[in-house]
Amino acid sequence: MDVTILLSVFVLGLAIGIPVAATLGLASLAYILWTGLNPVVIPQKMYAGMDVFVLLSIPGFILAGNLMNRGGITQRIIRFASAIVGWVRGGLGLTNIAASMLFGGITGTAVADAASIGGVMIPGMKKAGYPADFSAAVTAASSTVGPIIPPSVPMIIVGSLSGISVGQMFVAGAVPGILMGLAMMVTCYVISRRRDFPRQAWQGWGEVARSFGSASWALAMTAIIIYGLLSGLATPTETAIVASVYALVVGGLIYRELPWRALPGIVVDSAISSAGILALVGFANVFGWILVSERIPQAIASGILSITDSRIVVILLINLFLLFVGMFMETIAALIILFVPLLQLATAVGVDPLHFAIIMVLNLMIGLTTPPVGVCLFVCANIARLPLGPVVRAILPFLATNLLVLLAVSYIPAISTWLPSLLR
Repeated sequence: MDVTILLSVFVLGLAIGIPVAATLGLASLAYILWTGLNPVVIPQKMYAGMDVFVLLSIPGFILAGNLMNRGGITQRIIRFASAIVGWVRGGLGLTNIAASMLFGGITGTAVADAASIGGVMIPGMKKAGYPADFSAAVTAASSTVGPIIPPSVPMIIVGSLSGISVGQMFVAGAVPGILMGLAMMVTCYVISRRRDFPRQAWQGWGEVARSFGSASWALAMTAIIIYGLLSGLATPTETAIVASVYALVVGGLIYRELPWRALPGIVVDSAISSAGILALVGFANVFGWILVSERIPQAIASGILSITDSRIVVILLINLFLLFVGMFMETIAALIILFVPLLQLATAVGVDPLHFAIIMVLNLMIGLTTPPVGVCLFVCANIARLPLGPVVRAILPFLATNLLVLLAVSYIPAISTWLPSLLR
């Protein structure tokens, strides 16, 4: 009965549109009052959830992404991507995906990718003759690559929960992210050939070289982040600060498109975004503590293992469950509540923790493009000035492609574990 109160308030809150963080807090408060526990446990568990050193890297990466975005990085990355693939049939769609793969290595969040790339590419694609629904769909789908190719805010959350090396996760996500992007490019090309979408003229190797030179300072940020983590010279938090300083120098002194008077606003916006994430982390930690105290994760794991101990079947069931959760729950909340218990279930059937971390992040990224709570869908539909329905229909081929990549990553561990093992 106690757990019923918790879950009922949680589901009701989501159903009537209360923000996820507030819903988690209200559900936890309802449970605590119902069971007669001291409400002081809420701030105690919130603080315990947020008092993790690696979480300090989140504000740094968010600030670095905002600085680079305001400093002209988006346009330079799009120009470079267009020079490489813009001449192919459906070239602007391919440029959209390629730009998201490159831009994802800077922001680490899918929503930032969708808003930044979408704000430029969706109007540009519509003007060039692409259907509005396709333009929004390809932008939403490609934005999910961002948190898989390093850096990645969801992976930082996973590291804070489990002790899995954030640097190793960043490296493990590189190959699946690239594979996901290439698969979506193939899908985009096939659709473009069938529907005879336009293409740009080849701009020559000179434009490729010039656009690469212009974007190279921005692209180097990913190399700095990865080298700092893998070399042991810096922690994720220290790497995030280095990335922020680098972004400030590149945007303000090299590109000279970052106005100094805009810095206070950028810092405030980054602080607000970071505070929202950390509040969500705190409330989700309270909610997760209640579930653990009621032994819900153990019950789920025992129930599944009593049915089957087949690694193949368990991975399939976890994937189906996470895809369902991703349709209704925000990514970070789902990670904090579900990662540890599902990790226990996965390791019980022999799944490597690093491999499982990539599986779970990939699952929840796909959830950002599935209704009814697909945040990236809403962002891109709003930019394209369309209702959600047409965008959902247009994104189905990309969802199918991403699900195939998910299955490959789930059942071929080397896709995510080969590169970390090589570099280790």
